[in-house]
Amino acid sequence: MTDSPLLYTNRLAQETSPYLRQHMHNPVQWYAWGEEAFAAARQQDRPILLSVGYSTCHWCHVMAHESFENGTTAAYMNAHFVNVKLDREERPDVDGLYMSAVQAMTGSGGWPMTVFLTPDLRPFYAGTYFPPRDMQGMPSFMRVMESVAGTWTNERGKLESNAEALTAHIREASAAPQQMGDWPPELLKHAVENLSQLHDPVSGGFGRAPKFPSPTTLSFLLTQPAGREMVLHALKAMLRGGIYDQLGGGFHRYSVDAQWRVPHFEKMLYDNAQLVRVLLSGYTLSGDPELLAGALDTLAYLEREMLSPEGGFYSAQDADSGGIEGLTFVWTPQEFREVLGEEAEEMMAVFGVSDPGNFYEPHHPEFGRRSVLYLPSRIQPEQAARVEAARQKLLAARSERIQPGTDDKVLTGWNGLMLSALADAARVTGDAHWLTLARHNRDFVKANMVGPSGSLLHTYKGGQAKVSGLLEDQALYALGLVALYRAGGDLQDLTWARQLWQNVRQNYWDDESGVFYTTSVQEAVLLTRRAEFFDAAVLSSHAAATQLAVWMARYFGDEEAERVARRAVQTYSRELLATPAGLGGLLFAAAHLLAPETEVALLGNEQARQPLERELAGVELPFTVIALSETGEGLPVLEGRSADQDGRGVAYICRGRVCALPTRDLEAFRAQLNSLAL
Repeated sequence: MTDSPLLYTNRLAQETSPYLRQHMHNPVQWYAWGEEAFAAARQQDRPILLSVGYSTCHWCHVMAHESFENGTTAAYMNAHFVNVKLDREERPDVDGLYMSAVQAMTGSGGWPMTVFLTPDLRPFYAGTYFPPRDMQGMPSFMRVMESVAGTWTNERGKLESNAEALTAHIREASAAPQQMGDWPPELLKHAVENLSQLHDPVSGGFGRAPKFPSPTTLSFLLTQPAGREMVLHALKAMLRGGIYDQLGGGFHRYSVDAQWRVPHFEKMLYDNAQLVRVLLSGYTLSGDPELLAGALDTLAYLEREMLSPEGGFYSAQDADSGGIEGLTFVWTPQEFREVLGEEAEEMMAVFGVSDPGNFYEPHHPEFGRRSVLYLPSRIQPEQAARVEAARQKLLAARSERIQPGTDDKVLTGWNGLMLSALADAARVTGDAHWLTLARHNRDFVKANMVGPSGSLLHTYKGGQAKVSGLLEDQALYALGLVALYRAGGDLQDLTWARQLWQNVRQNYWDDESGVFYTTSVQEAVLLTRRAEFFDAAVLSSHAAATQLAVWMARYFGDEEAERVARRAVQTYSRELLATPAGLGGLLFAAAHLLAPETEVALLGNEQARQPLERELAGVELPFTVIALSETGEGLPVLEGRSADQDGRGVAYICRGRVCALPTRDLEAFRAQLNSLAL
């Protein structure tokens, strides 16, 4: 028995999440996460089957096709469980909580995630992908469900014991660690040395396959002279690899091999936004135009394919095209010849298509070997024009193929990462276009994603903003506003960031434990409150809030923010020593706290400041308070300072609360800036 998915519509049709709506025609009687589902489980005395994924997850699609679209499987689910489908991007707090149960039971985690819960939401059995038939040591999904349903009916006490044990584990894992006192004096040096042991000296990056970009680790290492070459090596290796889209720009999620050659093809807003910032910083430090080109091409991709007409940036693009992973992005020699004609042979060598070891075989019987485009060697200057012309022809031809689906929900936290990237691009390049896009995004978020209390909401889709904002939303967007102020000088941006910080300090910080919790004290607690300090793919919310606290201390002389920031780093100082590879965000905050306090104030109207701003943009100053003002009002760094009456821009530079004489001379300003460089 197999029902046509088009003959049935379930409750998920009422949802805005693209991932949930992908399942609205399943024959499964899905509920969305919420009280309606919980009440049904209590009333029917059934366990909850919680299935968690996201719209661009390849194996989520596979399990959906194999199991959730199958009428027999769906009928069993409907008869024995209350079935809840959750978008992990829409509710990362719920996902993170139950991922702890999966990791406790299996030793690893991932998506799709499958968790069985009691009606009071305690987990008692958990896993990830389950196949339709027993295979390779994995039980089939049906066998798992039959075992759970039978035990629920006949041996419920056993499941209750499991639920108690897993819930206790989650609470223990979520507890703040015992603090170890003052930071070790060699914390940053030790972290760099530790990371250097993981560095791949051949292919760049850290660890073995699968290899992830790790942007927060790269950001931290750029602040340390001993770590910069590792970062520059990794960036250039990625830009020349298949993890980077050689035609359209932008980075795929990760590389399945250690050489950055074959990617997992989904593209995430958070990866690309964070990597743009790293590329721009790397360019400022090294002057390598390849890094700047990569940053600008990635921004062009994000503007072209991920920007909504309203000004928000979409979340992700799928790995699959027409149900086949990567098919949009891979090529055969014959396809190159059809598009490029006589130029094909040269361009096949440029893009690695003629490399006999370069092939990718989509998991589909109708498609044979294809090549992932990468750059075996750096493009020579005399080739550049021909390569660019070929790239445009290939991109135009590729646009005629089936395109990956786009998850077009807007997530506040991820848009904060993008706001930072746009602001940095405007500051580094001087291109007002990026500043305009950044301000458009700010205006969109302010108009559509602010809740009644002033706290930011989490997600927006179809004209509707919903889900109470998490710590990541407040902190990441506030960091974007700080970056926007540093680029554009609108004091209202910094004022809004300060208001978001006050919300974070009041509702997410716990002084007794020394952590920022992911959810507000105003929200109902689900099993326990969690602090997220490990970066994973995105700057962790605890680290983001800590970085924000440092900026508030530096810009406003906020001693309480300084104390909180130091405490927030100290709480995890033991982890910083043991596992720095996953804690780049906190290491960045620690480096900021340990760096000398430096300030650069540029006064005058925009035209008068422009020559000084261009000089400033040429020096990497990640921890420096940058204040741009026409009037010299509104910030401690501006007190008692004013612009020249003759219309010229004037620069004030301070280091460690010792200030140099104001200057209008570009040569003198350049020398003063270089003295601030890390």
